[in-house]
Amino acid sequence: MTADSIPPGSPTPPIALTGGGATATGRLAAPLVLLDDDFLSQLTSVCADVRLDPDERAEASRDWWPLAMIWATQGQVGQVAGALVRPTSVDEVSEVLRLCNDRRIPVTPAGGRSSVVGGAVPVHGGVLLDLTALSGIGSVDSVSGIVEVWAGTFGDAFERELQANHGLTVGHWPQSMAVSTVGGWIACRGAGQLSNRYGKIEDIAVGLEVALADGRVIRTGGQPRQAVGPDLNQLFVGSEGTLGVVTRAWLQAWPAPTASASSAWSFPTFSAALDAMRRITQRGASPAVLRLYDGIEAERNFGLDRSVNLLLAHDEGDSVMVDAGMAVVSDCCASAERLDDGLVDRWFEHRNDVAALEALISKGFVVDTMEVSAPWSALDAIYAATTAAISAVPGTASVSAHQSHSYPGGACLYFTFGAAVDPDRRDGYYVEAWDAGTRAVLANGGSLSHHHGVGLNRARFVREVLGEGFEVLRAVKASLDPRGILNPSKLGLPDPFGDVAWPTS
Repeated sequence: MTADSIPPGSPTPPIALTGGGATATGRLAAPLVLLDDDFLSQLTSVCADVRLDPDERAEASRDWWPLAMIWATQGQVGQVAGALVRPTSVDEVSEVLRLCNDRRIPVTPAGGRSSVVGGAVPVHGGVLLDLTALSGIGSVDSVSGIVEVWAGTFGDAFERELQANHGLTVGHWPQSMAVSTVGGWIACRGAGQLSNRYGKIEDIAVGLEVALADGRVIRTGGQPRQAVGPDLNQLFVGSEGTLGVVTRAWLQAWPAPTASASSAWSFPTFSAALDAMRRITQRGASPAVLRLYDGIEAERNFGLDRSVNLLLAHDEGDSVMVDAGMAVVSDCCASAERLDDGLVDRWFEHRNDVAALEALISKGFVVDTMEVSAPWSALDAIYAATTAAISAVPGTASVSAHQSHSYPGGACLYFTFGAAVDPDRRDGYYVEAWDAGTRAVLANGGSLSHHHGVGLNRARFVREVLGEGFEVLRAVKASLDPRGILNPSKLGLPDPFGDVAWPTS
């Protein structure tokens, strides 16, 4: 197999690390697993690129988790990996895992490190397995629309090459497109901004190559709608590197769109706009973009009056399908006020801008987002209860929400909150706000996460949310990774290396 010409990319730092990586210390209190000279010698014998420079290790040990971005302003990361390893082949990935399993060394898989929930933090040090050198497009079956791609390929480079050389698109376009990799999308069960048309990553991934903890490499899926027991793709999609390391994927692609259309609408209430979105989706229309901003976000992002609840609709693809879908949108929004379609263009211009978070945190604010999903019947209550719960946490300056992904049975609500608190209260405020918001969501029938995943930030809720199902997940983990080396402390799974001391409110 020959990969297309996508050179390996590099992760984008979320924020400047005060004092630099060479002097960075770990913020999380957890037992450290130190790497001795004998292990490091063996590690360099199985992987050519092993880096021990303190600055490189510290920079590689952090992701886009907003709480850890606050720590970075104080010269700290969650924890510093003992070694940074950059394999260039699946064989090297396999050998690194086999060695770490034999020596019981924790391994944290990482790609673009765009996780916003601490999913790529090496809480016990150990080995940081950087997969970004596994980059490029392999075979392309243009008849079936199946694209083979390495897990370390960055999203923007992938789509650019796919469209330019093959006239295809996968259509998975998260806000983190330029700072995230294909493997990361799969690991956290991600969603792109055009998911109404193309699906979430679990709909797009038709086959996976996965390296297990003991170094074995397996293939899952690969055939359309096959009936050979449970779908093993879905065992690893969303497993956040705790069950295996995704090295390659086969993704569903579509012909690059030849037509598009947009519209923008003003609704008097958030609830009325949600109902219009429900009717659009349940009538069978699937416009690629169907986004709703409450009055606070409509004002902040588009300069509109706060009384406006802004619904943006956009579709792309075959002209007949686009026209039909947008006709349904217009019909279901007939009672709303039609606004300038240029609002959709404005959204497209800024949809992948991730700079605002850094700017606000650098000024001392606490800022984060919380995305969940729920049935249509529960969304109104969740919106009201969650915004009220976070607003009630002392220090909260703003809480707002938008709706970004719609399905026949429900949708995703995406909350944004910000606070101005004393520096020594930032950790405590952060945990309290997340506890309040999450409790409100769960109490009113919502999910724990829609597409950001669990990582460290939501780990404390997983056992409660899964109930007896948690024991099934734990049994799977024990079978595939009996020594517990893969991304410990994530997904709320038991950690054989010791518990992480979590900031308290």
